[in-house]
Amino acid sequence: MSRHAAPFPPGFAATLFAVLLLLVLPAAFGLDFERMQQTLSSRFGNAPLARFADWKTLVNEGRNLDEKEKLRRVNDFFNQRIGFDDDISVWGQTDYWATPLETIGMGSGDCEDFSIAKYFSLLAMGVPVNKLRLVYVRARLNGPAGPFQQAHMVLAWYPTPNAEPLILDNLKPVILPASQRPDLSPVFSFNSAGLWQGTGNQSSKSSLSRWQDLLARARAEGFE
Repeated sequence: MSRHAAPFPPGFAATLFAVLLLLVLPAAFGLDFERMQQTLSSRFGNAPLARFADWKTLVNEGRNLDEKEKLRRVNDFFNQRIGFDDDISVWGQTDYWATPLETIGMGSGDCEDFSIAKYFSLLAMGVPVNKLRLVYVRARLNGPAGPFQQAHMVLAWYPTPNAEPLILDNLKPVILPASQRPDLSPVFSFNSAGLWQGTGNQSSKSSLSRWQDLLARARAEGFE
């Protein structure tokens, strides 16, 4: 999703609550780093291998950290090591959800790619899936013509099910509680186990075909 993406069209959110997610990741999963490296090299050459090695170190070392430190390191890694660009420029498509390996391989991505890569990385470091949600929001930004809203995605971490989440974002590098991000209005949130309206705990059903496709591609790349 581009920084210049259009606001959500009428009825956008309503179309997403149709059927239960068919493909899910387990609460904890292993990583086949050898298969990932082979896939990365065959698709993107040797250029991204150093970035992949640094990500592998991040994941392995991060498993022994407390969760807030895991959040900080993952957020900093992708915000600092991945460049922002829209899907047309990176993939030649208007809306493409990249796997973490694809984002590492290209070295750039949009807000969805940042959030997805952080989500998978934190799962790999042992953060429970029920503490993480990808959140579609309307972000309020300032432009030459004044304030405007655009579609955006962030990652939320919940210390407990009903607690206020912390927000990991590529627009603002500092991790902040949701109450300190009045510029973001949540539309719906989801993870590998379900989908919710806004950021609440009432589960809804989803027809997120892009998410299902991404989970399948991630599995094939080595997220097992």
